[in-house]
Amino acid sequence: MLEVSAGFKSETSVSYTFKEPYELSRNSSALPSSIYSDMTLRGENVSLSFRTNQSPAVLFYVSSYYREYLALLINKHDKLEVRYKLDSSRDAEVLRSRVRSLANGQLHTVTIRRQSESVSVQIDQNAREDFNLTSDGEFNAIKSLVLGKVHGSDDLDPDLVRLGSLGFTGCLSVVHFNSISPLKAALLHPDTSPVFTGPLVQSNCGSSTSANPYAAENTPPVRCHSGGDLCDCDWSGITARFLYRRKETYRNQEVKGVKQDDSPDFPFNNQADSQNASGENPKEYFI
Repeated sequence: MLEVSAGFKSETSVSYTFKEPYELSRNSSALPSSIYSDMTLRGENVSLSFRTNQSPAVLFYVSSYYREYLALLINKHDKLEVRYKLDSSRDAEVLRSRVRSLANGQLHTVTIRRQSESVSVQIDQNAREDFNLTSDGEFNAIKSLVLGKVHGSDDLDPDLVRLGSLGFTGCLSVVHFNSISPLKAALLHPDTSPVFTGPLVQSNCGSSTSANPYAAENTPPVRCHSGGDLCDCDWSGITARFLYRRKETYRNQEVKGVKQDDSPDFPFNNQADSQNASGENPKEYFI
C-alpha cells in the first residue's frame, strides 16, 4: 500500500469532510439526531507519524455536528495530549502522555485506539498508556477532519482556537483515521478529495532513512513567470536544488545499508513508497 509524507508550513490546512447523510443534504433545517446515526462512533483507530520542532502544535482534529471533537496536539512541554469532548455540555477531557521531547525534530509515531470509554495511546516503542473517559463514549455525528492549521469556529474551545491558529510546521506521514487516509487523498487526488490551503509539499520526510527530514521544506521552490516565449525563472532556486541533490547523493551512499523495516521508529513499513520517495522529485501544490 502506497503511503505518503508531506511537509507542512504554518498556513497549511488540509480539511476532509465526511459524507453527509442523504436526509441532511435535502433539508438543512433542524433534524432529529437519528439521521446522524451512521456517523456516530463508539471507537476509533488513529495513527500518524510526525517530525517537528514546534510546540505547542495541533497535529490532528476531528469535529462533530454536535460541538464534540477529538484533538491530538503537542503541548508547550513537548508532550502529547489527546483531547476528547464527547459531551457538548461538559469540558473536554485531556489525556496527557508521559513521553517527553516530542518536538525534537525526530520521527515519532503515535497510535491511539478508543473503544467506548477506554483509550490507549502508544508513542514509538514506549509502553502503552491506558486512560478512561468519563463521558458516554459516543462520538456523535462526526463532521470533518483537519490536518495543520485549524481555522476558528464556534464549535472550538477558546484554548483550542488559539492553538489551532498557530498552524503546524513540520512533517506528517502515514495518517489514518479508521479506514480514511486524508493526507494521501489530498496529495494524490487534490482535485476531487480533501480541500487544502497553503503550501503542501510531498516529500520523503516520513522515512526513518531520510538523511534530511526537511528536505522538501528547505529546498527553495522554482518559480517561473511567463513572458513572451521565455520564462523568467528564479535560477538561484534551481542551482540550490542541484547542489542539494549532489550533497544528498553523497550522504545516501553512506546510509545505503539502513532499511526502513529495520527501524523501530517507523513500524509502518512500505518498501514501494520508500523507493518512490527516493526516486521522484518532491511535488508542490499551492492554492
